Amino acid sequence: MKTLKINEEDNVAVVIEPGDSGITAGHKVALTDIKAGEKIIKYGNCIGKATEDIKKGDWVHTHNVKTALEGLKDYVYEPVEAPALPGRELFFEGYPRKNGRAGIRNDVYIIPTVGCVGKIAENIAKKAAKYVSRDDIEVIALSHPYGCSQLGDDQDNTRQILADLILHPNVGGVLVLSLGCENSNLSTIKPLLEGYDEDRVKFLVCQESEDEVADGVEIVKGLIAKAESEKRVRVSADELVVGLKCGGSDGFSGITANPVVGRFSDILASAGGTTILTEVPEMFGAEHILMNRCETRELFDKTVSLINDFKDYFISHGQVVYENPSPGNKAGGITTLEDKSLGCTQKSGKSAVKGVLKYGERVKNKGLNLLSAPGNDLVASTALAASGAQLVLFTTGRGTPFASPVPTLKISSNSALASHKKNWIDFNAGVVLDGKTLEEAGEDLVALVLEVASGKRVKSELAGLYDMAVFKNGVTL
Repeated sequence: MKTLKINEEDNVAVVIEPGDSGITAGHKVALTDIKAGEKIIKYGNCIGKATEDIKKGDWVHTHNVKTALEGLKDYVYEPVEAPALPGRELFFEGYPRKNGRAGIRNDVYIIPTVGCVGKIAENIAKKAAKYVSRDDIEVIALSHPYGCSQLGDDQDNTRQILADLILHPNVGGVLVLSLGCENSNLSTIKPLLEGYDEDRVKFLVCQESEDEVADGVEIVKGLIAKAESEKRVRVSADELVVGLKCGGSDGFSGITANPVVGRFSDILASAGGTTILTEVPEMFGAEHILMNRCETRELFDKTVSLINDFKDYFISHGQVVYENPSPGNKAGGITTLEDKSLGCTQKSGKSAVKGVLKYGERVKNKGLNLLSAPGNDLVASTALAASGAQLVLFTTGRGTPFASPVPTLKISSNSALASHKKNWIDFNAGVVLDGKTLEEAGEDLVALVLEVASGKRVKSELAGLYDMAVFKNGVTL
């Protein structure tokens, strides 16, 4: 049996090659005798407590380990100085926008303000696609079931996310499609579009049109013509904003894919760029690491609120804050939420936290940011796009075809997945298990991201997959 001990302090190791041990690759094995009630240490941190005596060499998983997480906590700010990063100059070929931002795509979007016209948006997109003459431009309808019969935060969240996507720098042109009588109609959306580019953003109210599909196609034809008149130019990577997300993890995610993305995050920060880490419930158990990397006390306080507000959300709905990972995560070797979180947060690298964002808030500070959003893949990835990410890096040990409103680059934690799902996976971080260093794999990922930012389509784009979902937590009328 071949194993990997991640940290000097660990009392478990990850199985790389099972041999005849009977323990599945990605799962944990005890490096020493562990008594009932003692901490299980992985990544140098506690991932739970033994529920029975565990002998050296035993399989360590859900049958003999339980979470050590609790509810709300008081935190102490113990700042850790982030390592100094050598400055880098990186560039991509992008589309500068009038507001000073830059896009990595110049697609034409159709964004319905309410679910009632979602299929109309899709019909317009299909009919207008024939007017596209360039391979690097697509007409994309972002359908969703929201925009009406919502109250409070749900209504506000829908309007804000839609506004964020309408103003997104990846959008070469956008048709905002309204029914007319919905709660989130144009009179409520337009005030959130301050300073929008009237050449790029157009509106249509279906109830005011005799033939909304024909009228929509005519508007989109004009947007396509404008998008096709624009060309890519050299842009500094300090204009690049990349979202960091994971899902369907396995026991290798925290030692290959996530730390490789962490290397990327640090490199982009050294070039003046920006990354955004989200899925707050998958920070539980690792939040102290992020808190102590906050550049200021104010950011620390915001991060404490980020964590405890989400715990309050769970508690208010009668749910525990330490819910175990999904069946797929557990099958892949993830035992507790702490186990998942300590691997998950490695996507943030080692840079200082420069910003903390509310759900739907657009990024302002360059460098590493934390964003309030749940762990759900579609909701969190949409939130990253809405906050300004032109691209999402999505690590996975299990595989998934889903996408988001922006290019969603899939990174596998193991080579078997990359080989099995070539139509899903864009980058194989499993090479780290085969001998490539994290630093080398990180540089390879930087090179690929710059290619994608310059126009290379990721697998989900080639498959025509685009999804969006809004965070819903309230009453529907």
